[in-house]
Amino acid sequence: MDHSRAPVLEALSAYTRTGQVPFTPPGHKQGRGTDPRVREVLGDAVFTHDLLAVGGLDDRTSSGRVLERAEALMADAVGAEHTFFSTCGSSLSVKAAMLAVAGPHEELLIGRDAHKSVVAGLILSGVRPVWVDPRWDAELHLAHPPSPADFEEAFERHPGARGALVTSPTPYGTCADLAALADVCHRRGKPLVVDEAWGAHLPFHPSLPAWAMDAGADVCVTSAHKMGSGLEQSSVFHLRGDRVDADRLRACADLLDTTSPSVLVHAALDGWRRQMVQHGRDLYDRALALADIVRTRLERIDGLHVHGREDFCGPGRAAALDPLQLVVDVSALGTTGYRAADWLRAQHRMTSHVSDHRRVSAQLTHADDEGTTGVLVEALRDLSGQASSLRTTLDVEVPPPADLRLEQAVLPRDAFFGPAETVPREKARGRISAETLTPYPPGIPAVLPGERFDAAVLRYLRTGVEAGMVVPDATDPGLDVVRVVAEE
Repeated sequence: MDHSRAPVLEALSAYTRTGQVPFTPPGHKQGRGTDPRVREVLGDAVFTHDLLAVGGLDDRTSSGRVLERAEALMADAVGAEHTFFSTCGSSLSVKAAMLAVAGPHEELLIGRDAHKSVVAGLILSGVRPVWVDPRWDAELHLAHPPSPADFEEAFERHPGARGALVTSPTPYGTCADLAALADVCHRRGKPLVVDEAWGAHLPFHPSLPAWAMDAGADVCVTSAHKMGSGLEQSSVFHLRGDRVDADRLRACADLLDTTSPSVLVHAALDGWRRQMVQHGRDLYDRALALADIVRTRLERIDGLHVHGREDFCGPGRAAALDPLQLVVDVSALGTTGYRAADWLRAQHRMTSHVSDHRRVSAQLTHADDEGTTGVLVEALRDLSGQASSLRTTLDVEVPPPADLRLEQAVLPRDAFFGPAETVPREKARGRISAETLTPYPPGIPAVLPGERFDAAVLRYLRTGVEAGMVVPDATDPGLDVVRVVAEE
């Protein structure tokens, strides 16, 4: 296929070049009705190219097949059989994949380190989750993806499960053994769905971890805005093989998708695919070399340790690591990742990626250079020098795996939609949660609807919030009260 073409971008250009006059949404009419103060910030091009997808970008019958051709080029670029664009983020895409694989009350094996969007999919669909526990690293207080053996054992206990869903890479860059996991699923004729939101770049350089389609996954969901050049909310999901029906997957996405997709998001996806096919190898040659240099410079700073394969990979841990995720342990400075991230933003205008009770991370992409990474290194060097002012006695009490893993007493859907009440946190022990409690970032729920609170997780959340953890989806972000299933 001709990857010099970009059908969406070309259609946008043709629309403006031919002087079309719209009597359709959007109501700003290519920016003519937009407040000049808004255009001053956002620019004229955003509004000039903000069109209807049907009846604007393409004609009433979509005879130009603009989006279809752009999706076909993306599929060809990464070796998928079908590709679908989404302007509602991978949160929509992963829900669509779940709905295409399992129906109400059917079982689906899911790694418990799943993103909150997976929990939303369970609530909407009524799918019964069979949780597969991640590999807990007691030394680092970090969860690695579940192993293929963990999924094998779960299938033995639940042979009727419709398939499996795993998150890889994690926000920390750790990756599951997807090839072995695909084999576990396919020997049973079951599909593997991979939430690869953090892996949009993986198909475009051989030194990066293997991406889901190459590893044999049936459906792969990826966020082009996370590690690629897409706009926020841009997502693609890819399909290969016949274990998941393409028409059903498209129909499930249509249930959730907007009928007014942003062609700006589609255009950025289209252009990013062209960029990666034509220049991705060179761009990631430079990005990977730069990451090695930065990793070495950061490791020389007192009190900092940059996690690498020796920390995250091996027996009982992850199968691979994305070297572009620089995860820095700051615990030797006597502070938390929360405090470090806040200080770096306030003092150096540097926004971190993930921050937790002992780490702060920086995500590098093909867009970084010596200038941006120089800011990163100098900011963290200054952090080390100012450590005495950042020390804290507030410890986050992270429980051991046995206590962190809660009993799924009620289906997430039933707990979420059923009668509920709020109770003081001190009285929540033994009660069933009616809400999702998600430390963010990275967005992996600590408590799901239908799980039974225990003392250890309540203590973890309380000490986490006191130390700076953010739980934005809670009824009470301060967690003085929590929402629980009402007792008869």
